[in-house]
Amino acid sequence: MKINRHRQIQQLLRVHQECSVEFLAAELRVSDMTVRRDLQILAKEGLLVRTRGGASQAERVLFDFPFLREAEQNRSQKGAIAECAARLVEDGQSVMLDSGTTTLAVARHLARRKRLVVITTSLPIAAVLQPSVDVETILLGGIVRRDSPDLTGPLTEGNLDAFHADLAFIGADAVGPDGTLYNASMTVGRMLTKMISRAGAVYVVADSSKIGRTALSRFGSAASIQGLITDGDLGAEERKTLEAAGVRVILAPVAEVEPAALEPYAGGTPS
Repeated sequence: MKINRHRQIQQLLRVHQECSVEFLAAELRVSDMTVRRDLQILAKEGLLVRTRGGASQAERVLFDFPFLREAEQNRSQKGAIAECAARLVEDGQSVMLDSGTTTLAVARHLARRKRLVVITTSLPIAAVLQPSVDVETILLGGIVRRDSPDLTGPLTEGNLDAFHADLAFIGADAVGPDGTLYNASMTVGRMLTKMISRAGAVYVVADSSKIGRTALSRFGSAASIQGLITDGDLGAEERKTLEAAGVRVILAPVAEVEPAALEPYAGGTPS
């Protein structure tokens, strides 16, 4: 299966650093042509570097933050949500992404698109997209948070005023039963409010474990944007309550998704 082959290729590169197409084909028991197709896909996602006759392990930027532990939580759900969100994006559009682990999974899908402009506050997202020749990435300036690899503050908010995106995908630390959106940080919440105002269509991406909860800072309502994309584990009563409050709920079925959507950190060293 393709997904398992991709994982095996990455594991072999972690062990050997560089592998030829012939070596990989023998290890995986597939044709050289199949390996070349797999390497092309993984290279576009920044997960390896193509070499003459094979591939080598991509240099990585490691982000040692609590953020990485969060990325491990509900990985399948986040991957399904990301795949669903990416289907809403058309080639040639501009997209804003905030700094959550689910939006990082969205970015991994967008890395394959054509003529995209992505505006983000996230260092991992910028690193994921940097190898993509068809994606122009704009990293908003600001103050790097101590506990998370992203940018916030007055400079970030001011820079947002210079842009208007076709779409924005933003995360939430919690979504109340009435659709109220929350973030644990007041500074981040203020920035997310600004991001919502700078996009033509806005979707919240949040796994079902965050539904029905609250956090410190309110930054908007899912009822006033285009939709809440969450996973199929959302309870029927929770969904009914949200929809009664005017929230458009988009359910992403949880299934096996490509490993790129599940990687816990960003890849590709920004040049």
